[in-house]
Formats: sequence, C-alpha cells, structure tokens
Amino acid sequence: MTRHKTKSYTEEFRRNAVALADQHDRTAADVAQELGINPNQIYNWRNQFKRLSEKQFNTVDGASFTKDDSDEVRRLKRQLAEVEKERDFLKKAAAYFANPPK
Repeated sequence: MTRHKTKSYTEEFRRNAVALADQHDRTAADVAQELGINPNQIYNWRNQFKRLSEKQFNTVDGASFTKDDSDEVRRLKRQLAEVEKERDFLKKAAAYFANPPK
C-alpha cells in the first residue's frame, strides 16, 4: 500500500481561502475550484478556525488570559526556572569560595 504525500498549506493561505468562501457572492466550491483544492478542505479549515477562536481564552491558576498571554506566561515560567537554576548554582559557588577546603 502506497502512502500519498499530503500537501500542506500555510495558515495565511487557509485563512484567505475561508475568507473568500465567506464572501456573499462566493461559494466554497467556487473558491476551491479556483484554488485547485477540494471544497471539503475549506469547510474543515473554517471549522478549525472556529474552534480556535472559541478557545482564545485560557485559564491559568484561576485567572483568564488570552492565548497570547498564556504563551507569554509559559515562556516566563521557563525563563524563571532557568534563572532559578543559575541562582542555585551561584549560591553553591559562593558558599564554596567563602569556605575553601583546607
């Protein structure tokens, strides 16, 4: 059984295709034919973007954040963990040099 390679499209392309299909004088089938894709693909993308927009707000530790805020919180938590490791290392080094072995 051979596997077919699936073509991947950029998010910008997918969003533009959905936006074109959402125009009053256009249908998903027309846009799909124009772009050379299956009309079901436009319906799938529309549903994906709808689900994403419904989940734009996340809750972290009881506080609501937008997706961008949540990404920033995760980034800052990683950065904090890294800085704490550096601090712990420096504490050990300072203790070592304050009381050098004899």
